[in-house]
Amino acid sequence: MPFEFFICSRYLRTKHKQAFISLITILSMVGITIGVMALVIVIAVMTGAESDFRSRILGVESHVLLMRHGRPFTDFRKILSELKNIDGVETASPYVYTQIMLRSSSGVSGAVVRGIDPESKSREIKNFSKPALRKCLTTGSMEDKAGFKPGIILGKDLARILGVMEGNAVYLISPKGMLSPIGHIPLMKLFRVNGLFNSGMYEYDSSLAYIHLSEAQKIMRMGDAVSGIGIRVKDIYDAGNMAKKIVQNLNSKYPDDSFWARDWMQMNHNLFSALKLEKKAMFIILSLIVLVAAFNISSTLIMMVMGKRKDIAILKAMGATDKSIKKIFVLHGMIIGAIGTMSGIILGTAGCLALKHYKFIELPGDVYYFTTLPVQLAPFDVLMIAAASLVISFLSTLYPAKQASKQNPVEAIRYG
Repeated sequence: MPFEFFICSRYLRTKHKQAFISLITILSMVGITIGVMALVIVIAVMTGAESDFRSRILGVESHVLLMRHGRPFTDFRKILSELKNIDGVETASPYVYTQIMLRSSSGVSGAVVRGIDPESKSREIKNFSKPALRKCLTTGSMEDKAGFKPGIILGKDLARILGVMEGNAVYLISPKGMLSPIGHIPLMKLFRVNGLFNSGMYEYDSSLAYIHLSEAQKIMRMGDAVSGIGIRVKDIYDAGNMAKKIVQNLNSKYPDDSFWARDWMQMNHNLFSALKLEKKAMFIILSLIVLVAAFNISSTLIMMVMGKRKDIAILKAMGATDKSIKKIFVLHGMIIGAIGTMSGIILGTAGCLALKHYKFIELPGDVYYFTTLPVQLAPFDVLMIAAASLVISFLSTLYPAKQASKQNPVEAIRYG
């Protein structure tokens, strides 16, 4: 065992007459423990919230939306076959996207309708399996069967606004109508509500509706064309690079066309930027608790240096260098910081597991997106918190340790 560590361990076990210094040492450890524990729990909740939002958004959004400047995709099947050959692309499906009006017997609301293909390999709506989509998104014409109505899936809040439930009928009104002697007449078609979806995001649940791709093409008078192609990639965090790769690939093969794409992070940039900013702000604010505890470490070491002047003088007289003296007090402070940090991580992890398992903190569902605190403990976040705590503890030891190494052994023995 190095003699610096041996002496440091002896100093940690203070005598009865130095009980005050021992009390400050314990308070320093407790302060760091509380600060690290608070950081672990709060950052885990922020990470859980970000993950929860991401999961809800990707339940209704594609990872990448591919579109063509100026005109729709008339040759989308050829583009789909090209996309399948691009490494990193998992699935690709066509869609029609437009704004419409929905009218029921008890309400009217604007909405965004998406025409999707229920036979596509992509999972277009979270919690809706392929058989469920085929059953809900029925298609055909009124002449095929008496009383037949094509199917539509509405967001939960949109259905509430319209005052409808499953089995009710709604009119879909599109601006793509026809010209008549009395002017432009909007197209109106009757649909049957065959399903409701709940993404957990009010922005989607109150404004989004799904119909069969062929029905959307008829309403928009697009023939066999589509508005764009929704792409799901293997790595959602690499969606931005994949969007650039797809556009470059298609623009090189079809120089007469101009393709562009947006990934899910671009489409929800404001939300995730706000979450990241809030996470950083909470990290900085709660780090102040650790900083306050670090001042206690400095105070402990300063008082110890004043009380150990004779010991330092004797050690120097026996041949200890300034570097060794400094190392003794740095080790002393780092041990306090390390014990506090480890205790905080253990308690913080236990708190996160308790919050995740027992869910004893309930939130009002009409105010927040989630009813319980979302908790996700990321190893990288824990390492960052531990590193920050240890760095602060280390910095707090430098001044007292430097002052200890400057002690004059002759003066200390003569007057100490």
